[in-house]
Amino acid sequence: MMKDQEFVEYIIKAIVANPNDVKIDRTVDERGVLLTLYVNPTDIGYVIGRQGQTAKAIRTLTKIIGAKNNARVNLKIMEPEGSRGPRRDRVEESQPVDTDVVDDLTI
Repeated sequence: MMKDQEFVEYIIKAIVANPNDVKIDRTVDERGVLLTLYVNPTDIGYVIGRQGQTAKAIRTLTKIIGAKNNARVNLKIMEPEGSRGPRRDRVEESQPVDTDVVDDLTI
């Protein structure tokens, strides 16, 4: 196992609730090294973090490890089937709120 793969595995296993389900595939091609991360569906939120901050930090650290070893390293997080509910459409969020009930109140 390479240092970049060991590093990501160590970090992810420390974050998730099911460390035995963590799997990392490493492939090398002309563009560099690709680490593909698989986790338990219940742990994907821990790995991605609020607004993707945790995933971004892990990717930054992974790139630094790669640069130290003269390699271009990228991390791909595979989202397990059924890991999140249906997405809300942006159209729903932009519709005006009905305030008719509030307008009838007397103070």
